[in-house]
Amino acid sequence: MQQQNIPIGTLVDMYKRGELRLPEIQRQYVWRATRVRDLLDSLYRGYPSGSILMWETDEPVPTRDFAIAQDRSGFAGRKLLLDGQQRLTSLTAVLGGQQVQVRGRKRPIDILFNLDHPEGPPLNDTEVTSDEDSPVVADDDVTDEADADDSDETDQALQEKLRRRTFVVASKTLAALPNWVSVTDVFRVGSDAEFLKKAGVTSFDDPRYERYAARLKQLRSIKDYQYVVHVLERRMSYEEVTEIFVRVNSLGAKLRSSDLALAQMTSRWPNLLKELEAFQAECEKVWFSIDLGHLVRAIVVFATQQCLFRSVAATPIDKLKAGWAEAQNGLRFAINFLRSNAGIEDESLLSSPMFIHVLAVVSKIKNNRLEAAESQALLHWLLVANARGRYSRGSTETLLNEDLNILFKTGAIAGLMEPVRRQFGRLTIEPGDLAHRGVGSPLFSLAYLALKHAGATDWHNGLGLSLTHQGRLHFIQWHHVIPKSLLKEKGYEPGEINEIANMAFITGLTNQRISNKDATQYLASVVAARGPAALISQCVPTDPALWSTSAYRDFLRFRRQALALAMNDFIESKAGLKPANGTTLKSA
Repeated sequence: MQQQNIPIGTLVDMYKRGELRLPEIQRQYVWRATRVRDLLDSLYRGYPSGSILMWETDEPVPTRDFAIAQDRSGFAGRKLLLDGQQRLTSLTAVLGGQQVQVRGRKRPIDILFNLDHPEGPPLNDTEVTSDEDSPVVADDDVTDEADADDSDETDQALQEKLRRRTFVVASKTLAALPNWVSVTDVFRVGSDAEFLKKAGVTSFDDPRYERYAARLKQLRSIKDYQYVVHVLERRMSYEEVTEIFVRVNSLGAKLRSSDLALAQMTSRWPNLLKELEAFQAECEKVWFSIDLGHLVRAIVVFATQQCLFRSVAATPIDKLKAGWAEAQNGLRFAINFLRSNAGIEDESLLSSPMFIHVLAVVSKIKNNRLEAAESQALLHWLLVANARGRYSRGSTETLLNEDLNILFKTGAIAGLMEPVRRQFGRLTIEPGDLAHRGVGSPLFSLAYLALKHAGATDWHNGLGLSLTHQGRLHFIQWHHVIPKSLLKEKGYEPGEINEIANMAFITGLTNQRISNKDATQYLASVVAARGPAALISQCVPTDPALWSTSAYRDFLRFRRQALALAMNDFIESKAGLKPANGTTLKSA
């Protein structure tokens, strides 16, 4: 194995020219902008940031496209990038001003550099976050400023926190400040003039001139940072290289087990990745996103009747292919059942993606023919288990295997409810279950479904609740009924302020219009314009005495009780346990 040191600037040029290719065993680009921010900070300070692994080969190997479009090159396919894709894609995007394609959308990665950052080592903790997109906030809407805005910090404390950073994810507010400059712009031009002028440095005598100029030079020197590049020998086979890829990433814990399983499959199954991505695109057409890892898990479930990835290497490829053929039909049933029967419009309303595997297996063992009682039993289990967070506690794979075992061995859908009873005791929702439970609770999505079932509409335009509304201003958002800023002023704890019982569901435009207006004012206008039913359908009391911040805890008690009633009514009506006649709530 050869080893050489290659500057980042050269690696980025190789990436853009198409001299580097991405083997099919690699996953897609998944880094969020905050990860790119932290990488730049490490490189700026000269900290170690890993190595690069390549394989130079003349062997025809299945490849996939990078997240950034490459130039055509006669050397394409000669060097395959096995480790370092996330870093090189991020650096190509930022240093070269290239847009990254993620889930069919192209967007830049915009990072700002603080010319006035403190001297010495970083003063802020590096965030360790998931690479998965938030189910609630679009990834390109997440900035350092927005992340902190929902905290309990004052504006002054937030500004002080950001002042101590060297790099941040860009926002319009910060980009307008004189000491923050775009990293991409710095690499775009060789002169410091425009950045120094923006910072208010107008002469060489300014004491900031030498410091800012030195920092811009240090930033540009990131291009000269040298990565240790390991190049595997040409004589190695694709299967051997795949084994090295799996071992490297297993030891470094850089990839999920599903990514490693996918690598093992693709080494024996050419073009599998294209099949999986085509199925992903099919699901996206009905607003349902399924992570590649769960498509891989579905193959394992249908091929081996359990969900653990460790069996992939020992499973014959023909068996895996047969499992995939069955899994596709099962997953289509699962999506249709979620949307049509349960009213779950997309995956963000599931407390865990594991539910799709159980529904898919039901389709298989019942040969896609469910009697009415079986369909109702399945729906009852789904709604209760989802609301309780069946796969959100303990060992997720152990719990899923328990449910898969019930289905594959007995075929009894009703048997799925017994483990839920053992796990949680009662199946109904009580008002106390909602106390201090926020948007991260599995009960949050149940609140949305229950209010939608009760006929809740937007308070200004009258639109019914749906996650598939067209137009950004019509997207459904959660809204603090009693404004958060006013409750903070009164000294209420964050756990109380952000309770589910203080959330209503309205469109983004209405949320903007209401902003932090006093509830005693804006709720009165809602009643005047749309009648008391507009509040009742959202389980909000119509008694104005409960709208004031001083009565907030009484408001929470009322709404917890009303929401629990609506939730239980929704589950019972959907599961056929009572007539579906809606929920009637009386105001205090």
